[in-house]
Amino acid sequence: MAREKTTGISFFEHYLTIWVALCMVVGILIGRFLPGIPRFLGRFEYANVSIPIAVLIWLMIYPMMLKVDFQSIKNVGKNPKGLYLTWIVNWLIKPFTMFGIAYLFFHVIFSALIPEDLARDYLAGAVILGAAPCTAMVFVWSHLTKGNPAYTVVQVATNNLIILIAFTPIVALLLGIGGISIPWATLLLSVVLFVVIPLTAGVYTRRTVIRNKGIDYFQHAFLPKFNNITVGGLLLTLVIIFSFQGQVILENPLHILLIAIPLSIQTFFIFFIAYLAARALKLRHDVAAPAGMIGASNFFELAVAVAIALFGTQSPVALATIVGVLVEVPVMLTLVKIANRTKGWFPA
Repeated sequence: MAREKTTGISFFEHYLTIWVALCMVVGILIGRFLPGIPRFLGRFEYANVSIPIAVLIWLMIYPMMLKVDFQSIKNVGKNPKGLYLTWIVNWLIKPFTMFGIAYLFFHVIFSALIPEDLARDYLAGAVILGAAPCTAMVFVWSHLTKGNPAYTVVQVATNNLIILIAFTPIVALLLGIGGISIPWATLLLSVVLFVVIPLTAGVYTRRTVIRNKGIDYFQHAFLPKFNNITVGGLLLTLVIIFSFQGQVILENPLHILLIAIPLSIQTFFIFFIAYLAARALKLRHDVAAPAGMIGASNFFELAVAVAIALFGTQSPVALATIVGVLVEVPVMLTLVKIANRTKGWFPA
């Protein structure tokens, strides 16, 4: 298992939780002692979207989109059960269980600890996070569980297409139920900026490089160039966001833990729904494990981008999505261990 972690996940990705925590501290210190920096960066906005953060988020998402091979979609019909399971869990179950679990904790169980207005904002952040299934890190989780790489690519590719159609109405519906009014134009703009544009650029780049240099060069020479760009962009984004969020965190340090609890419960819950359903369907482990992982993990880069675009960098909504980043890696590594130890549940 240690060897798999070393080869399947980079040093920065493996210790992502530590780097996120450090970025949180650095951002809070900047906001507390160098408030001129976030004030200066806050001046660069267009249509409620922070330009510096938009650039950094593009740096995060673009390398991920390079990994998506849409040619694999033509083979979907050969083994559709796992794909159907992924779609159902990601789009018909996960967003709604996230809403239910987050509402239960923020508005009921933690009602004495979280004011009503903050609870509503945290719920919005959880909903945005839950409606954005993983499209990148799942490649890592699939590798660590010896998942079928071709099948994982199909799951990721189709998820990207579904996001373009389903993400906006699902988020709008659930936020409306939660009593939050959102501008549709801003939400649609976020999807275009942080999904359509980088996805189009990634597909074009992939096809161009493979056509000119070949698939071996693309996989072993071109892609590795971007290994640390995604994580670097993420960490710089977090520093900026936490510099805006410093006051909220300092006033409510307990809230980081309170947000993490329902998000972690949701992650385990969704994983076992997909994983046990795959067992009932008698799917092979190399299909079942990625199906569980892609449902459990989140496209947190998109969630952060949308939260910032809709509610601003200083909103507690953005803070809730950042906590999703904080808990993602340790929880997913735990699920990787569970999947590897239960391989015998599935047909050989």
